[in-house]
Amino acid sequence: MCGNRLTGMMTMMRSILIAAVMGVMTAVAAAYILTASGRHDQVAAVRGDAVRSDAAIAVDAWPICSTMGSMVETADWAVLDPDFAAGKRAIVAGEWDEAIKALTSAALRDDRNADIQNYLGYAYRRLRQFDPAIRHYQQALALNPRHRSAHEHLGEAYLTQGDPAKANEHLAALERICLIQCNEYDDLKRIIATYDKVAKR
Repeated sequence: MCGNRLTGMMTMMRSILIAAVMGVMTAVAAAYILTASGRHDQVAAVRGDAVRSDAAIAVDAWPICSTMGSMVETADWAVLDPDFAAGKRAIVAGEWDEAIKALTSAALRDDRNADIQNYLGYAYRRLRQFDPAIRHYQQALALNPRHRSAHEHLGEAYLTQGDPAKANEHLAALERICLIQCNEYDDLKRIIATYDKVAKR
C-alpha cells in the first residue's frame, strides 16, 4: 500500500515538472514569435546603414534602440519625478539638450538611480559627447552592474570610438545577464556584426 502511494506521488511530481517545463518552453517560443517582426525591422535598418565605407559608424545614423523606443509606452509618468518624465519625453523626441537639462535636475534629487544615469549617457552620446556619455554609463553600471540597457549603450559608445574589444566585453556581460531572449543583447550583437562587416571593407 505504501509503495503504491509513493509510486503515485512520484508520477504526479514528474507530471507537474513536465507541465512546468512545457509551460516555460511555450512562453519563450511565444515571446520569440511575438517579437520577431520588430527584430526583422531593426535588422533591415542596421543593414541599410552598413553601406558606409568607413569603420566608424555614425552614432546618429543608428535607429533609436528598441529599449529606448519603448519609453513612450510608459503609462506612469505622472507619478515619476517631473524632470525624469520630461527627460524621457525629450529623449523620445530626439531633443538631446533638453533631455540632459531635465535628467541632470532629476539626478540631483536621485543620485542612486541607474536609469537616470543611463538616459543621460544616451543623450550625451547622441550629441557625440562621448566622454560624459561613457562616464554616465559607467555610473549606471556602478549603481546596477546588471543594467542591460547601460551595457548595450556603453558597448555602442565604444564602437563609435573604434574599440570593438570593449564593445564585445559588454556583449559578453549581456550574454551572462540575459537568461532568455534579451533585446539589448540582440541589438548590440547586430551592431557589432555590422561594425565588423564595415571594418573589413
